[in-house]
Amino acid sequence: MNLSMRWLKDYVNYTGTPKEFSDAMTMSGSKVEGYASENDEICNVVVGKVLSVEKHPDADKLVICQIDVGRDEPIQIVTGASNVVPGALVPCALDGSTLPNGVKIKKGKLRGVLSQGMMCSLGELNLTAHDFPYAIEDGIFLIEEDCKPGDDVADAIGLNDTCVEFEITSNRPDCLSVIGLAREASATFGLPINIKAPEVKGAGGDIKNYLSVTVDNKDLCYRYSAKVVKNVKIESSPRWMRERLRASGVRPINNLVDITNYVMLEYGQPMHAFDLKYVKGGKIVVRNAKPGETITTLDGIERPLNESMLVIADEEKPSAVAGVMGGEYSGINDDTNTVVFESACFHGANVRRTAKAIGLRTESSSRFEKGLDPEGTMDALLRACELIEMLGCGEVVDGVIDEKGNMLPAPRVPFDPDGINRFLGTDISESRMREILLSLGFTFDGNQVVSPSYRIDIHNKADIAEEVARIYGYDKIPVSKLRGSSEGSLSASQKYQRTIEQNMLALGCYEVMTFSFVSPKEYDRMNLPVDSKLRESVKILNPLGEDTSVMRTSVLPSMLEVIKTNYNNRNAQGAFYEIGNEYIPTGDDTLPEENPQVTIGLYGEDEDFYSLKGIVEGLLDAGDIKGWDIEPVTDDPTFHPGRTARILKDGEMLGIFGEVHPAVTENYDIGTKVYLGKFDLKAMFRLADGVKTYKPLPKFPASSRDLSLLADKGLPIIEIEKAIKRAIPNILEEVKLFDVYEGAQVPQGKKSVSYSIVMRASDRTLTVEECDGAVNKIFKELSKINVNLRQ
Repeated sequence: MNLSMRWLKDYVNYTGTPKEFSDAMTMSGSKVEGYASENDEICNVVVGKVLSVEKHPDADKLVICQIDVGRDEPIQIVTGASNVVPGALVPCALDGSTLPNGVKIKKGKLRGVLSQGMMCSLGELNLTAHDFPYAIEDGIFLIEEDCKPGDDVADAIGLNDTCVEFEITSNRPDCLSVIGLAREASATFGLPINIKAPEVKGAGGDIKNYLSVTVDNKDLCYRYSAKVVKNVKIESSPRWMRERLRASGVRPINNLVDITNYVMLEYGQPMHAFDLKYVKGGKIVVRNAKPGETITTLDGIERPLNESMLVIADEEKPSAVAGVMGGEYSGINDDTNTVVFESACFHGANVRRTAKAIGLRTESSSRFEKGLDPEGTMDALLRACELIEMLGCGEVVDGVIDEKGNMLPAPRVPFDPDGINRFLGTDISESRMREILLSLGFTFDGNQVVSPSYRIDIHNKADIAEEVARIYGYDKIPVSKLRGSSEGSLSASQKYQRTIEQNMLALGCYEVMTFSFVSPKEYDRMNLPVDSKLRESVKILNPLGEDTSVMRTSVLPSMLEVIKTNYNNRNAQGAFYEIGNEYIPTGDDTLPEENPQVTIGLYGEDEDFYSLKGIVEGLLDAGDIKGWDIEPVTDDPTFHPGRTARILKDGEMLGIFGEVHPAVTENYDIGTKVYLGKFDLKAMFRLADGVKTYKPLPKFPASSRDLSLLADKGLPIIEIEKAIKRAIPNILEEVKLFDVYEGAQVPQGKKSVSYSIVMRASDRTLTVEECDGAVNKIFKELSKINVNLRQ
């Protein structure tokens, strides 16, 4: 449902912004999908007055126009339109302007003559001749509105309404109307609503001399109301009506058709207008279709009917499918003189079944099938006749036909303020509840709430509680625990594990899950020594087979099996992680110790030791492990002795990572290099820093120095970084390694290591002397580990 904010002001004097309106309406239960102004896509387009039209010197079909656009000097526009004449007011898109669909206008030359903009047609403003009937489709739009040169064209032609799009749920058909949404806005913002009863003067005569109505099936037709209008004049609707229809997404056609559409949007009540001369015998019969009966609908298609379908018929044949569409002879034509206005309420489910059976779903059927208010038919009918008289397009015959079927009484629900508060967990006063319900159109009869006839969704106490809650404010209802349920939340260690999992995924690893039991042969494939304690496994008493007969003491074989499977299935590369347990026997009859491990596995051409190193650093950072150490590993038989390292924190080992020994990869039939890592999750959690500190953005500039150092070949890089950090802990901001070199110009047994040092003080700008002194401190500390400046 599209709501014109200009139309809304007829009923509720809302003065806030569209955003505030949308937010508040959504919070009170009327969900807003979005809002937009009609002129959002039109920028820098003004009204211009054509001063002169001259022939282009080098083009037969082009003319040069001088146009007053409200500036000190007129502008020049070259056009090929033939309907431009001096004195005409036209839309002018100036240099740098924007038109609908993203079209941008720039000044330029046409056949050597400067053109400083463009005059617009209806189509270029996303309009049609239905919006402005006096204009032509294939020429420049010659404006006949009351405006002057320089006026914004959107304001001049009424293309400046703001439209709010609502998503209306199927249980609230009353909100498929301007009045329905106005009621909601009135209750939401606490503003008075102004709904006037339609006034019809009448032109004499008696409707009984023109028409009679009989309702045969009162279960499918709750109400049928009709009035007759004579001496109708078919012409264009006034601008204000065309504007509102356009803003609501409905194309203006002519005054009579526009009135039925206007009333449908305003009251939510579909209407139909019949040409009386096609109502044979002046009789309308609301009945079920007869066996074998057909009807040709307004779209020119012949449709078969069956006996379950309700039709509007004359004394000979069906004229319309009730609630769906009229027949081909029921429309309004240029020679129409006398019109029957129909406003009815039909059984929603029957309308839906009928529309689906004949393959024709219309705006009318989509409203009827949700269930409309039988009490609303008369107001909508009188409003249509009021508009007929207001527009001067006909004479309303006195009298009205109003046939009622089996209408349901208005729902009544017991009013229980204490029960509502218990249900909502609130402490709302009874007076406030009554105020809310009265603002929504409910009334009270003793201790009962009487629902308005248009609220077909009210059935029980919970519905009344919902009405109170949504206007009171869902955001004001206190949070409470579910009754009968225990409070649960993640423990600190579980939150830590979640963080690790999320970051491993972010680092590009796929999560895998493997069995906790393995084959004893895995220990041989891992190259474990015969006397290794890892061979001491918990044995399963009734295993499924030898391959699953012991509980694993290492997670590495499981990850190697995953990599083997992917490699043998021709997956070129892979990065995986798993959080799984190792089961270490305790030496007695008690259960084994379960140690959760984070296992990482990589293989493929794009993966190497440094890929794994980057993931490990990301893991340690996500795990909030600070001040860790690294040292080489040469004694683990599963890993390559020269390409493996372990991570330690405070002397405790957190994990190991590196390239898998070639013999192990051969044992697993993997024909490429494999990189593994495993980290003790419990130890990481225990040694995590756990304190998040705020560090403000620096106020003073940094100073940087590049250092090229000469160190022993076997000295770990991390020892150099630790020495630098020890030397100037207060002003050191960053230590970044950018080069390691061994070879010519470097003595044997040495390596060249280059760092970028960033220094910054939090309370001042460092001087050159301070920075030089800091570098000297670094050299002094490095000399203690036999690291010197490279000459």
